[in-house]
Amino acid sequence: MPVEDFSHCFTGECRVNVLPILYKLNQVISVSADLAEPLRIILDIMQRNLKMVRGVITLYDRRSETIFIHESFGLTDEEKRRGIYALGEGITGKVVESGKVIIVPRLAESPDFLDRTGAEHKRQNTAFFCVPIMLGQKVLGTIGAERVYMNRSLLKQDAEFLAAIALMIAPAVELYLIANIDKVRLENENHRLKDALKERYKPANIIGSSKPMMEDVYDVIGKVASTRATVLILGESGVGKELVANAIHYSSASAEGPFVKFNCAAIPENLAESELFGHEKGSFTGAFATHKGSFEQADGGTIFLDEVGELSPSVQAKLLRVLQERTIERIGSGKPIKIDVRVIAATNRNLAERVASGEFREDLFYRLNVVPITVPPLRDRGSDVILLADHFVCRSSTANGKTIKRISTPALNMLMSYHWPGNVRELENVIERAVILSDDDVIHGYDLPPSLQTPKESGTQFGLSLEEKTRAVEYEMIVEALKNSNGNVGEAAAELGLTRRMLGIRLDRHGINYKTFRTPAARGHG
Repeated sequence: MPVEDFSHCFTGECRVNVLPILYKLNQVISVSADLAEPLRIILDIMQRNLKMVRGVITLYDRRSETIFIHESFGLTDEEKRRGIYALGEGITGKVVESGKVIIVPRLAESPDFLDRTGAEHKRQNTAFFCVPIMLGQKVLGTIGAERVYMNRSLLKQDAEFLAAIALMIAPAVELYLIANIDKVRLENENHRLKDALKERYKPANIIGSSKPMMEDVYDVIGKVASTRATVLILGESGVGKELVANAIHYSSASAEGPFVKFNCAAIPENLAESELFGHEKGSFTGAFATHKGSFEQADGGTIFLDEVGELSPSVQAKLLRVLQERTIERIGSGKPIKIDVRVIAATNRNLAERVASGEFREDLFYRLNVVPITVPPLRDRGSDVILLADHFVCRSSTANGKTIKRISTPALNMLMSYHWPGNVRELENVIERAVILSDDDVIHGYDLPPSLQTPKESGTQFGLSLEEKTRAVEYEMIVEALKNSNGNVGEAAAELGLTRRMLGIRLDRHGINYKTFRTPAARGHG
């Protein structure tokens, strides 16, 4: 592209002042050992001289066929990590696939605009153009820019200008990809997995909207997550204490740091100290190498001590010292190691009672019990049972290749009436079993285990004899047919293969009133 093309100021913005910077860029490219400095200059030109509101430089990983944002301005780190595209996907993917410049005068109106980064709310009638970084016929990545243009000629001129820069940078980009693509791929995957974990375990994704969960769990998580306070999570087995610990960590300032889980009940007493605090090579028989314990591995993040009430007295004493001094000592070493770790502990035991009986140190209890969170048992969470059941149906259906669409009313009644001694974990297992046993797209009462088959909800009186099972199935099929027909007895009878009279007899036998299944619209036409 001739230099004089950039010297014209008829577009309202002169580009002559960019020429010395281009000369500097060319010099840096020729002597630079990496890509960082040339890209910094390019992004600086885009932001300062070309007045772009947002700029991205993407690279193309041919092995995985993915395009990712390598450097940018105007995007947060999280938005940048979301900018991953397949070949031919969106505007960026189409530029990489075709090797041609794409100019979009109004970005929000483009059908190819995916807003993968999630920064759409910041855009106000901006234009966008994307140019390929090419070496020969091979596309290595793209340069994309976004700003408001009042002059179409200036938009075209800036696109041509960045296309020229893309040609200049192409050889350096190819060298970088050859030397670093495996490392970059691993870093992107690591960020992606961390973001997925944060999304999975953030408080909004803990299922349940009952009053005990809202007031006793969510509110406390919101208040404590931004602090460094030690948290003690209390609750019966299976209520989801680990899920709460995950939510606290991934909502905290240390979310990018490690999250190390240590089950105090699963490790033999003679190994617990080594696993928690580490050991030096040769410190005891079998110590063939230096080992970093869980506390050291969690430095800069969070350690979750599950079933903390099961720790032996000797390990309790050492844990107390760690909480007081924020240092650990490996077995076989007298050298203290400073650590920056947030401690979240959990137990299904009554620690106050264990303190009274002398099984748990009182001073350690007070160190752990800075902010207690009690997760309510499932039997106290009311309609959360239904929300959780629907969630598990969806997840288990996908995992088992089923297409379960809903849970029948009798089955829902049975789920709500049960006392759930195993809490959420038991409910998950019950639903998975029901999904596997279901013969159609509905979970029925007879798909649930015998422990839930109560006389009141299953329609039986003395257990599960053949006659009683048949009665329960008949009751449920009639209810489903009346639901499907909005309480129309004729249609329900036809669905069941019965005459209207035969169905009427069965309605009387089961004490079912067909009118309760009519929608308001159906009642209005009745």
